[in-house]
Amino acid sequence: MTDPQVRPGGPDGEEDAVVLDAKGLRALAHPVRVQLVGLLRKYGPSTATRLAERLGVNSGTASYHLRQLGAAGFVEEDTERGNARERWWRSVHRTTWFNDPELAEREPQAALAYLQSVASIYNLRIQQTLNGLQTMPSAWRNTFDMSDWALRLTPEEAAALDRELRDVIARYRRDTPETAASAPEGAERVAVITQMLPELDAPAPSSLPLDPLEEEGGSTS
Repeated sequence: MTDPQVRPGGPDGEEDAVVLDAKGLRALAHPVRVQLVGLLRKYGPSTATRLAERLGVNSGTASYHLRQLGAAGFVEEDTERGNARERWWRSVHRTTWFNDPELAEREPQAALAYLQSVASIYNLRIQQTLNGLQTMPSAWRNTFDMSDWALRLTPEEAAALDRELRDVIARYRRDTPETAASAPEGAERVAVITQMLPELDAPAPSSLPLDPLEEEGGSTS
């Protein structure tokens, strides 16, 4: 689990997790920064040049955003790998949690920008998988799934469902750069992206307020 976690729960004692505060939220309110953190978590330490190639941006842009992330405490320089010519970076945490409703209310623009960045990255990952689906080995192609179920739940039931889904996922092997080498033969990275999207019913037409002119018997024509 290397990606942002956006839910009302929390890390539940998870090691190497950071819970966003106002400073962190503002620092991550940019899609390039969210992607840089994700790449360092997924593939391990790297340079601005290599990260820029993966993202399709210039190295100066990647370097700037890495410095901003460093100032906010999300990444740090990997001095064991770096030298006078190359500066290496590594992620400080494995996961990011955004679970403070009051923070979202205090920083609405930063919160929206962060959530939009996360959503766009998830959509990009789905599209990348779709683009490679036809050339994927059949055993893996048959595991691909995009499903949705319409449920009618109370907020408490929705929260319980979220916890149950997390418990199921937690039973399976996590993917990290450090543990990839010890995984059994045939194991590959699998991204499980869960989304719970409240779709509140619109008020019935009869309950909507009337137009002031209609209330007075006037005409808008």
